[in-house]
Amino acid sequence: MTQQERYAQAKERYAAVGVDADQAMEKLKTVPVSLHCWQGDDVIGFDHDGPLTGGIQTTGNYPGKASTPEELFADMEKVLELTPGKKKINVHACYAIFEGGESADRDQLQPKHFARWVEFAKKHHAGLDFNPTFFSHEKVKDGLTLSSPDEQTRRFWIDHGKACIRISQYFAEETGVPCVMNIWTGDGYKDIPADRLGPRMRYKDSIEQILSEPFDKKLVKPCVESKVFGIGVESYTVGSAEFALNFAALHDGCMPLMDNGHYHPTEMVSDKIPALLCFYPEFALHITRPVRWDSDHVVLFDDETREMAKEIVRSDALDRVYMALDYFDAGINRIGAWTVGFRSWQKALLNAMLLPNEKLKQLQDENRLSELMVWQEELKSFPFGDVWEEYCRQCGVPADISWFDEVKKYEAEVLSKRG
Repeated sequence: MTQQERYAQAKERYAAVGVDADQAMEKLKTVPVSLHCWQGDDVIGFDHDGPLTGGIQTTGNYPGKASTPEELFADMEKVLELTPGKKKINVHACYAIFEGGESADRDQLQPKHFARWVEFAKKHHAGLDFNPTFFSHEKVKDGLTLSSPDEQTRRFWIDHGKACIRISQYFAEETGVPCVMNIWTGDGYKDIPADRLGPRMRYKDSIEQILSEPFDKKLVKPCVESKVFGIGVESYTVGSAEFALNFAALHDGCMPLMDNGHYHPTEMVSDKIPALLCFYPEFALHITRPVRWDSDHVVLFDDETREMAKEIVRSDALDRVYMALDYFDAGINRIGAWTVGFRSWQKALLNAMLLPNEKLKQLQDENRLSELMVWQEELKSFPFGDVWEEYCRQCGVPADISWFDEVKKYEAEVLSKRG
């Protein structure tokens, strides 16, 4: 039986429960997902030579890491060739590209330092998202940036945030796609602090100053990202979940951003998604896979990944949730890591779109809970894989594991030759 014959049978199977597989695939082709540039070089960037510091960490030393803009662009293009769906490109400020020996500190960054990212995005018909880089810099004083009691330090990082607002506006104007600008810092303390309020009040004031920089709210989408703890800040994180949610709620033009690795292991972001949809017109989501802690493992087609996608789809919130990948595994082939993660989230979204969500809601509302359980379990064995293969075929990317042959070939011909 051919792939298309298998799809025809699968389509009939889904139609029998009220799901239009063709419609689901067409819908998914319009949903942008942001691909993060920092998987390609372990979050190092181009503006410093030192290690990754500031509450985050990568592990592993797999050969072939990108070390120049040309290498990173080439690696990302390979990923784009192997992944279906609509993309955005997510960039950190530390990936500024300086031409002709020029340099600028982070508080002096300008749109021109990201012109090649705009060129890359336009080449691939993609929008751009942006992130100020509040880590891996000598002006992270005593582990603090926007919450620092040292006013000179705090001023530097506020000015960095304002510069990033201007760059985000430039991204959106150039690509014609709104730019999500995410504010995250690793500010906090390793041991029990004597003052929890003071750093948060300074942090609040700093973000308010950043957001005072003029921008078009239709083009630039600032957000604040929370975290439960980080390396070296195990006892207290300034930007907690409560801080981020309340700040966003009280500041027009600012969204919360949830990273599903930034919570206690017993907390499920899939449950938080509909809670936020009750109150926020839109918000942002970083998709990762925590193992024990915010370890930023490669996204898989696992239970929580599927549940997050289900909540977005069945809440009819695909146009209200800005979705981006965020992980960085340095211990395996980076092209493979990127590709597995992106394909996994695409699978999760397609799986959610292939569920008879209205029927399932009706069963719940009518308290037919035994029947609901039966339906949920039986749907797990529906021929999802045949629809996935058809979706990949229509998007012009490999449908099966053969995509990894391309990764191995690229490793042999390109990655293995890097120093």
